[in-house]
Amino acid sequence: MEVDIMSAPTDPRYKPLTAWNYFWLQILFNIPVIGLIFLIIFAISPANYNRRSFARSYFCIFIVYAIVLAILIATGGAAALLQSFS
Repeated sequence: MEVDIMSAPTDPRYKPLTAWNYFWLQILFNIPVIGLIFLIIFAISPANYNRRSFARSYFCIFIVYAIVLAILIATGGAAALLQSFS
């Protein structure tokens, strides 16, 4: 039995995000406190799987940056980097 994709009902959870959606989500996620709240909400929300996946990937990058920053601070590398810029 063949399934006709065009006549199948579309599930809004699988609706693809446009380039503008990704752009505005990145702007939203970069707002200091509000962005983190929305990032967590979108990462656990089942409303749209594409938005959830993007939020999770953005959250993973946030974690990697936090780990690198913690290592730099712990080893004094941050002071060396700041001193090299001045």
